[in-house]
Amino acid sequence: MSETTAPAASGPDREAEELFTESVGDRAGEWDRAGEIPRDVLRRLGARGLLCAQAPVVHGGLGYTSRRNGELTAHVGSLCSSLRSVMTSQGMAAWTLRRLGDAGQQAALVPRLTGGELAAVAFTEAEAGSDLSALATRLTRSGDEIVVDGAKVWTTNAAYADLLVVFGRTEDGVGAVVVPASAPGIRIERITDAHGCRAAGHADIRLDGVRVPADALLRGVDRSSALLVTTALSYGRMSVAWGCVGILRGCLTAAVRHAVGRKQFGTRLADHQLVARHLAELLIAEQNAARACEHASDLWDRGSPDLVTAVVLAKHVAATGAAAGAARAMQVLASAGAHDGHVVARAHRDAKLMEIIEGSSEICELILAQHAVATA
Repeated sequence: MSETTAPAASGPDREAEELFTESVGDRAGEWDRAGEIPRDVLRRLGARGLLCAQAPVVHGGLGYTSRRNGELTAHVGSLCSSLRSVMTSQGMAAWTLRRLGDAGQQAALVPRLTGGELAAVAFTEAEAGSDLSALATRLTRSGDEIVVDGAKVWTTNAAYADLLVVFGRTEDGVGAVVVPASAPGIRIERITDAHGCRAAGHADIRLDGVRVPADALLRGVDRSSALLVTTALSYGRMSVAWGCVGILRGCLTAAVRHAVGRKQFGTRLADHQLVARHLAELLIAEQNAARACEHASDLWDRGSPDLVTAVVLAKHVAATGAAAGAARAMQVLASAGAHDGHVVARAHRDAKLMEIIEGSSEICELILAQHAVATA
């Protein structure tokens, strides 16, 4: 078994996991160094509905529950965090269309995402991250068209995308519009020096007088800013959290194999107490992250009102655990894991990015603190 190969599933998702495993093979390090995943790989997986598996069957999806999709996401995260990031972006776009689009928009757009086309959610701006009120992008009505003007930064999957779901300000508040990535007035600039998830298609986007039909504006324009934030970010946070479970599983597997196979002073590394502590802490982090994700996904599938807080908690526990766990794995492997493209070297960079995206660790802590105060 290669360093990027996770154990096969024993349940009904074995075929899906095997498709991802075969698609990645031993190429994750190569993709990371090149900063690109072959588009044919993404389109092939997308056409199987695997990049947004929670999309309903009626729209060409697989109809996965959050829990089932989460386990698949963790598997992909153990193989390649860049591919998992594309999966998160695709799923986030599909979820946003389902939550904010009317029936006609859902029927027209979601099947495109389950049929092989790729999508990115353009949310973050230079001065607007989790704070939606700071959005500067404008969505202006002009007759039977919407004119889009603005700039987005660090948009995952934008370099591969066929469609962009762009959030911006309208006359009535905040809305989202679906824009073809090839539309006149759009300039997409790939980020070539990303610290983590180098092959996830991160890009900055400039939109200058981009015109789309008025019906490209999702009906979420009439919803509150807070609900739009929740809709756009909750799926992303849940997916990132499960992806971090995968990062931890990949690190734990690599660290244990190395510690069992290498000797120092005539003793296996795994039998040195200080090294054993690193392995124990990695296992603890993986178990904590998995349980937090399972709980949040179960609440998601039940439609519980406690969902939002549980998702934030899962994202925080999993991301911070992955960052600390990757550092421990790096310590155990030492120079053996320090090669560019190695599963642990990638995890060390990728996990740090997970503490920042979809709500930084500090934002998560603020939300959790507010919840604690409100429920005291």
